[in-house]
Amino acid sequence: MQFQSQVLSNIEVSPGYYRMRMTAPPAVLEAAAGQFVMVKVSRAIDPLLRRPFGIYDMGVFVTPYTDSGTQTFLEILYKVVGHGTGMLADMHQGDSLDIIAPLGKGFDHGAEDEEKILVGGGVGLAPLYLLAKELVKTHRVRLFAGGRSKEDVLCITEFERLGVETYVATDDGTLGDRGLVTQVMLKYLAASRTPKRLFACGPFPMLRAVAGIAEEMQVECQVSLEAYMACGMGACLGCVVKGVNHSAETPDYRCVCKDGPVFESTDLSWE
Repeated sequence: MQFQSQVLSNIEVSPGYYRMRMTAPPAVLEAAAGQFVMVKVSRAIDPLLRRPFGIYDMGVFVTPYTDSGTQTFLEILYKVVGHGTGMLADMHQGDSLDIIAPLGKGFDHGAEDEEKILVGGGVGLAPLYLLAKELVKTHRVRLFAGGRSKEDVLCITEFERLGVETYVATDDGTLGDRGLVTQVMLKYLAASRTPKRLFACGPFPMLRAVAGIAEEMQVECQVSLEAYMACGMGACLGCVVKGVNHSAETPDYRCVCKDGPVFESTDLSWE
């Protein structure tokens, strides 16, 4: 659906990273973890295109300023990387946004007897937080979070408050283990014999590594891809990726916005 939203808060949670809460209609609560929103950051022509953001959180709070006495909200987690996100970072409480949500396909929770393993990097932790909120109700959940430095590892305290067991790795060793988060995850998987399912979101090289580990260890794995999008609905074909059956003779392309952003790792070509 398309709706007008008001900014409730816009907080810098780490240098260059922001967490924005905004109003939303009650129907947004039907969104699944892994789905995303398309945000028009200005009423002017510039910037022309909307910006996609994974849904970090959503819920209801009590307020005397609505007829129902409650207000539905959703939250996004974003990094300032260009003109559009720079404008978003300058917004304050009461500013208006034009939103289309929810879009895309979310995560499948998988079998009941599986341990749930989350792997994320940077703003890739955003959809994993909403997923963790759902999974901890019935499963044991572990999170492996990575980044270049401690400033790129976001909202770990929020995961821990949910009861998620967290492991952290940074390239420079400023937080957690020094090295790649996939190495820490691999060490745990090699020592564990319980059935498990992986859920990953982050930079493409990290997702490719996670998919390779999952294939090698015969573990089910879902990945949430990050991509530049123009429409968010599969019309412009600007966010296509190669499917597992792709070749020059028989092209196999998948739209991240419509067919994803969540895919089974075995459905994609990782070349």
